[in-house]
Amino acid sequence: MAAWPELKVGALSVSYWSATMATADHILYLTELIGLPVFDLKGRRIGRIRDAALVPLIHPVRVDRYLIGGGWAWLTIRHDQVHSISIDGIHLRDEQLTPYHSDEYMLRMNRDLLDQQIIDVHGRKVVRVTDITFDIRRVDGHDELRIVEVDIGIRSILRRLLQGVAPRKLIRRFQSSIAPNSIRWEFCNIVESDPQRRLRLNISNQMLEKMHPADLADIVEELSPEDREAIFSTIDSEVAAEALSEVDPEIQVSILESLEAEKAADIVEEMSPDQAADVLAELEEETSDEILEEMEMEPKSEVQELLEFGENTAGGLMNTEYVSMEPGATVDGAIEAMKKQEELLEVLNTIFLVDAGGRLTGAVPLAKLFVVPGSTTLQSLAVETLIHVPVNEKSDRVTELFDKYNLLTLPVVDEEGKMAGVITADDIITVLRSR
Repeated sequence: MAAWPELKVGALSVSYWSATMATADHILYLTELIGLPVFDLKGRRIGRIRDAALVPLIHPVRVDRYLIGGGWAWLTIRHDQVHSISIDGIHLRDEQLTPYHSDEYMLRMNRDLLDQQIIDVHGRKVVRVTDITFDIRRVDGHDELRIVEVDIGIRSILRRLLQGVAPRKLIRRFQSSIAPNSIRWEFCNIVESDPQRRLRLNISNQMLEKMHPADLADIVEELSPEDREAIFSTIDSEVAAEALSEVDPEIQVSILESLEAEKAADIVEEMSPDQAADVLAELEEETSDEILEEMEMEPKSEVQELLEFGENTAGGLMNTEYVSMEPGATVDGAIEAMKKQEELLEVLNTIFLVDAGGRLTGAVPLAKLFVVPGSTTLQSLAVETLIHVPVNEKSDRVTELFDKYNLLTLPVVDEEGKMAGVITADDIITVLRSR
């Protein structure tokens, strides 16, 4: 047999051999495993398989236990008690079976996976498990099952419909004309709402945290409220904030209301102030106050300031995160200032000029910094026409200005002309989408 390539599943390194590479004799499906007869050393049938379980803390892909019997008479077979496994049955090499008790550390295939929703991280979607594919591998003189793929297509549904109606080998012949539709096990993310059980099953959200926030948001919207809570309570707060910003407003509220105030505060702190203010404004006042109470002072103050403005005003749309410099500052100075604002670089396109009193005096397109000497003053690069709006300007007027002047950013000033915040094009897109 060829060597298996090594792949990473969570923090564990495991061997993987795709079902498409294995011969039919080395493959067993969960629908075939359930009901498979178990034979003792003398070839006598002692029961039938009712379930099989991984113990992820011990091995992430090997079936560790087989359950036979039912009701109050469940017995377990350890993986090392099995001699051989085939489509016709399981033969033991050790008959000392033990009663089935606690399964807190077990992920049972039939009970916990079959017909359950899981996340296909590679395909960026929520899918329902219709079958599971195992590879039969010979290890130290006995057979073991290694989980390879989760099946989600018509082929697996056909197997289930015909199981018990037609012989297993005949079912395999029927299915051969149907293209398989499956997800490799390492691309499956199981959603488990119980934090303690997550730890026992060694469930990690590392793959979810690497997804684009918009893709993660799409997935979250397909899940049940309980599953959404499970994900947002366990993923990194910064990732959660980015994903939450992409989620439908009604679902945003549902998610934050389901979380502990401390965790919700950690997420809200990672959001831009305007997005944080928008979502907190939609919450019940009591819930919003609880979250604000748990927030750090600086982000809390920024959000509270924005909450004072009307939803349909420039103040309600603006973001308080921007880069401002004095008019006499140089290009070199501006570049150094931007290095200290790395978190804004993705959306930064303008540097605003303010005088010693904080009053807005000009705006410099970021692109101009890269075509002039470093000693050039920012004042000399400022745009000729400075367009800005007061904090109480209506959102309709703000939208008109973005359309008329093809703006990317629009500064907002208070009644004294001091810089209060910035409205960006993506803020306007959000407004237009909500109409």
